[in-house]
Amino acid sequence: MTTAREQLLLLITTPLYLVVIGVEVFISKLRKQDSYSLKDTAQNIYFMILNGGLDLLFRAVSIGIVLSFFYSHRLAGPIANPWIYWIVLFVFEDFMYYWLHRVDHYCRLFWATHVTHHSSPKFNLTVGFRSSVLEPLYRFLYFIPIALLGFQPIDIAFVYAATQTWGILVHTEKIGKLGFLEYWLVTPSHHRVHHGSNALYLDKNMGMFLIIWDKLFGTFQPEIPAAQYQPIRYGLTKPLTKEDPLHILVHEWKSIGNDLGKKGLSFRQRWQYLFGPPGWSHDGSSQTSSELRKSEKAQAGQDASL
Repeated sequence: MTTAREQLLLLITTPLYLVVIGVEVFISKLRKQDSYSLKDTAQNIYFMILNGGLDLLFRAVSIGIVLSFFYSHRLAGPIANPWIYWIVLFVFEDFMYYWLHRVDHYCRLFWATHVTHHSSPKFNLTVGFRSSVLEPLYRFLYFIPIALLGFQPIDIAFVYAATQTWGILVHTEKIGKLGFLEYWLVTPSHHRVHHGSNALYLDKNMGMFLIIWDKLFGTFQPEIPAAQYQPIRYGLTKPLTKEDPLHILVHEWKSIGNDLGKKGLSFRQRWQYLFGPPGWSHDGSSQTSSELRKSEKAQAGQDASL
């Protein structure tokens, strides 16, 4: 269930991805940088195929039933001017994606799905394909308000696919800061921060295309030169014990099950293990991103006083 617009987008972006990835691989080899590995790249493509297949299978429900139902009960008529229609749709969709992405990071139940995207210790263009496999099962829920306001479901899906193209292209270390674009656009510099496991960088820069949402809602963090802070460490705060695809896909679900199975927990504690922020623990055995930042800041203060 794809539209002619989406098929055209695919025809344009596929050779584009191949060219820019080829250029990035060439530059990496030329500079003798360890940016790619065959295993990691193969895993990225594997997760992309799983996500894309599930997305196609579930479209009959997400677009054909749910979003179409709310569009048929819309609160406002479609915007008549096509330019204004597409611009407003683009901004609204990017805004709702910000909240989808933020919930994925701040609620452990959804982080268990999204963690796949952050599991690679590398950062290159193919990491953009390392999709949150199960996200198509709930992503469309965030787009219900858009359908209610008079935007056609198939147009919502197209704009999401179009902005996702940019979301893939910012997964690179080969482009530095982009001047004035850093003020309003999600750039490679901003997204490097997002993938960093350094305490200061955790759960920052959630936008897909516009960085203004992060600046408005307190999740923005600029990239700091390594000489002033520390080089970005990509991947998870706790490296995976196994790197096979199945473990990457389900390891956080297993961890949730282990935590919920602990004896003597109250209802509130079990709720927190499921819906609280990733890293929350009732006994301090693990830390949330905000707790890690406080610990790092306290350690820096102690070091400065010595």
